Amino acid sequence: MIAAAAVLSFTTSAGAAVDKISGAGATFPYPVYSKWAQAYNEKTGVQMNYQAIGSGGGIKQIKAKTVDFGASDAPLKKEELDQAGLMQFPMVMGGVVPVVRIAGVDAGQLKLDGKTMGAIYAGKITNWNDPAIKKMNPDLDLPDQQITVVHRSDGSGTTWIFTSYLSKTSDVWANGPGHAKAVAWPTGVGGKGNQGVASYVDRIKNSIGYVEYAYALQNDMTYVSLKNKDGNVVEPTSANFQAAAANADWDNAPGFYEVLTDQPGADSWPITGASFILMYKDAKNPQAAQAALKFFDWAYANGDDMADQLDYVPMPENVVKLVQDKWHEQIKGKNGQAIWPVNK
Repeated sequence: MIAAAAVLSFTTSAGAAVDKISGAGATFPYPVYSKWAQAYNEKTGVQMNYQAIGSGGGIKQIKAKTVDFGASDAPLKKEELDQAGLMQFPMVMGGVVPVVRIAGVDAGQLKLDGKTMGAIYAGKITNWNDPAIKKMNPDLDLPDQQITVVHRSDGSGTTWIFTSYLSKTSDVWANGPGHAKAVAWPTGVGGKGNQGVASYVDRIKNSIGYVEYAYALQNDMTYVSLKNKDGNVVEPTSANFQAAAANADWDNAPGFYEVLTDQPGADSWPITGASFILMYKDAKNPQAAQAALKFFDWAYANGDDMADQLDYVPMPENVVKLVQDKWHEQIKGKNGQAIWPVNK
C-alpha cells in the first residue's frame, strides 16, 4: 500500500554544496519520483523531499516560494506561467484508470466508454445493471446494486486529466461539471490524493473511482477496460499509454501545454497524461535551482527503466532536449546568467 503521508526523505552526505531539494504537488507521479529520489540519494547523497499534496497544493507552494519546485498534472497555460514568472516542463507520462470493487468482476473484465462513464459520474446512471452498462458487458453478471462514485476531494491534476477525458467524450459531463482540477461533483464521496480514492474503492462494495495506474497496480485494484477514440476496447498498459503519447506535439505546445486525453490510435489508452515540473525563471537561490535541475537531468538520463517498471512512460529524447534548451534559455541566476548547463 502507498503510505498516506507521501513524503520522501533520505539521509544526506556531508560536504555537498546543496544537499537538499524540496518539492510538492501531484500525487500522480509520486511512485516514480520516490524511486528516482532513493536511487539519486544512493548515487549522490543528495536528499529530495517531495510532499505529494495534490497538483493544486503544488502550484500554491511554488507560487508562495516555499519549495524549490512544484509538480502538477494539470499544465498551466503560458499566460499564467508568464504572470507568475514560472516555467514548466513535462517529466513523465502515465495513465489514469477507472477502478471498481464489484464481486465476481476481475481486472479488465468490465468495459465502459466515455459516455457511460460521464453518466455514472454525473449521477445519471446509478445502478450496475443499468441497460447502458449491460449493453457493453453482456457476458458479465453485474449486480442489481447502487453505484458508489468515488472522486478526489482536493485540487487534483489526476482530476484534471480525468475530467478532460469526460468532457471530450460525454456531452452530459461537458455541459455539466466540465473540465478542471476541482469540480462540483454531482454525486459520490471524496478522497484526498490518489491514495485516498484507492482506499475508499478498496473498502466500499460496488464502488468506482479513478487513480493513477501505479496506485492501481500496487494496491492490486480491479481496473476497467475502456473504448477508445478509434472504437477499440483497450486495457491500461505502458504500451497503450505510449500509443496515446505518440500524438503529442511538444514542439508546438506553448509552455509545454499539451493534453493527451482521447487521442486517436488503435491502441491508445484514452486517459493518458503528463506530469509537469514548475520552477521560477528568476532563480532567487541559483544553487538550489541548479541542484533541482541536476536531479531532473539525472532522472531523464537514468530513470527510464525505473519508470517502465512502474508503468510510466519516459519522455522521448527529443522532448528532453527541448526541455533542457528551455532550462538554458529561461532559468536565470544572478545578473541574468543562465544556470544550465552546470558541471555535474
